[in-house]
Order: sequence, then C-alpha cells, then structure tokens
Amino acid sequence: MREALHRWNSLSEEEAISEMLEQCGSRAWATAMARARPISDSRLFLETSHAAWTGLAEEDRREALAAHPRIGDRSAVGEPAREQASVARASKETREALARANREYEKRFGGVFLVCATGKTAEEILALCRQRLHNDPETERRVAADEQRKIMRLRLERWLGEQRP
Repeated sequence: MREALHRWNSLSEEEAISEMLEQCGSRAWATAMARARPISDSRLFLETSHAAWTGLAEEDRREALAAHPRIGDRSAVGEPAREQASVARASKETREALARANREYEKRFGGVFLVCATGKTAEEILALCRQRLHNDPETERRVAADEQRKIMRLRLERWLGEQRP
C-alpha cells in the first residue's frame, strides 16, 4: 500500500492525473487528486477521493459516468471487464435482456446504465437496471453518482493493494 502511494506521490502532475483517470474518468477529479499530493496513507487517500468526488460539478460527474462501457459490452477491458465478469458468463437470454434494458435506460436517461457490478450476478444487474428505469431523472442522477463512487472506491482499494482481485 505504501509503495503505490509513494510511487504515485513521486510522479509528475500529468502522470499522476493519467494514473487516476484509470480509476475515474473525470479529469477534474483526477486533477484534484494529483494536486492533493503528497498523500501519506490510504485512509487519507480515500478521504481525499471522496471529498474530490463530492465537490465535483455535475458536468465533471457526467464525464466520469460517460467513461464507462455499457454493462455487458464485450469490448470492455481491464477493470471494467473484471467488474462485469458475471455478465460475460450469463446466459444468452440474460445478456440479450440486459442489452435491451441498457438501450431503454440510455433512451430514458441519456447515458449508460452504471452499477457497481462487483459481486453481483448478471440477473441482479438486470433487475437493478429494470428497477432504476422507474426513477425520475434527478433520483437516477444521484443513484448513478453513488454507484460511480462505489466503483471508484473499490478500484482505489485495489490500486492501493488493500483488496485482492
């Protein structure tokens, strides 16, 4: 854990931003994280992340959400592919239903359906998508932002070495 932070603290600002963009697609968030350096421990790092996320403008949050591939997109690689692994193993019927639900969600809300998929089955993800289609846009905006926060925290914990894949 200390090694990851020590290495990251020693990067140039642009390199540190680039590394954080892999964790969250908001350039404003990644910049806030890089400018908060040096950060001495994982607790403070995660608190800084939360504060930076909470302080983002809506357009910066949308940028982060837009950086995610569609749930079930077979072209997803890296962290998104690992996070969505249960969807790749789902039945053809479930994957097709999820693709339809994704399209409906995108039509209704104008962006990809975002859920912290880690530990969820494809069927659970599909049920959540269908349930969230009933949200009003403001509620859904808040729910999606909280899902992004959860995803970010898990990614950052893995990055810090606190969680094993």
